[in-house]
Amino acid sequence: MEFFAQLLVNGISIGFLYGMAAMGFVMIFKSSSVLNFAHGELMAFGAFIFLTLVSWMKLPIILSFIIALVGCFILGFIIERLFLRPLIGEPLIYVIMLTVGLAAIFKGLMLLIWGGNLYVYPDFLPAGLSISLGNIHIPPVYVAAIIIGLIFLTLFGLFFKYSSQGIYMRSVADNQPAALSLGVHVRKIFALSWAIAALVAGMSGIVLGIINGINVHDLSSVGLKVFPVVILGGLDSIGGAIIGGLIIGLLETFTGGYISPSLRDVIPYIVLVFILLIKPYGLFGLVEIERV
Repeated sequence: MEFFAQLLVNGISIGFLYGMAAMGFVMIFKSSSVLNFAHGELMAFGAFIFLTLVSWMKLPIILSFIIALVGCFILGFIIERLFLRPLIGEPLIYVIMLTVGLAAIFKGLMLLIWGGNLYVYPDFLPAGLSISLGNIHIPPVYVAAIIIGLIFLTLFGLFFKYSSQGIYMRSVADNQPAALSLGVHVRKIFALSWAIAALVAGMSGIVLGIINGINVHDLSSVGLKVFPVVILGGLDSIGGAIIGGLIIGLLETFTGGYISPSLRDVIPYIVLVFILLIKPYGLFGLVEIERV
């Protein structure tokens, strides 16, 4: 029972991070119908910026975390403004292939700057953050992952519900022509969507780096797990992304714990194939009906 509870907590922690990363992916898709294949590289970028600030520049942890997230936010704006905006009106496949190219460029730049080695953050989480319930021990990093995930979910929930920019983003995601007719600046909303998605990806990369260490190849492959998560939850459902992330995180953890660690990284893609065959629009996705 203790082993089950330990796996449950670990799965929820990892699932929160998958869900947060997938939420940024869904935001881009809902607002611009673009599948962002550079999502994993954005996660790695945030993790490496945080590593540079904490380990090499010796800045305080909180300040480093804030600077890394701001850097990711600005990078998202730059990507949209320099690379994606000139392709507005072009076939969607051009934009998708652009994100594939950006993924390769970012990965090459990170390998050039930081190399392909595995880096580990200094141990800065207080030991008092851990939780012990009998024989069940929850390390500080998993507690921190759950806390950060809940904080960000709350902040984004309030942002989308009450702020004007959040309401504009929801309107653009639901119906772009209607949003344009009401005076919403759709291009600015696209840029904001990319910036927030990059911020969320960077935050997820930082916490995953604290858990597993930082490696360009590993974090890029983790970024690919966004696809099973969003397909499971529904490509156009932000809430579905969170639930899909939790399900994938739990399946990964229990598969590695009870069946085989070698199957841990395979199970998300088994779920992906199964969902595509049974329910292509995901658990919470909306079915599109075209009338001729």
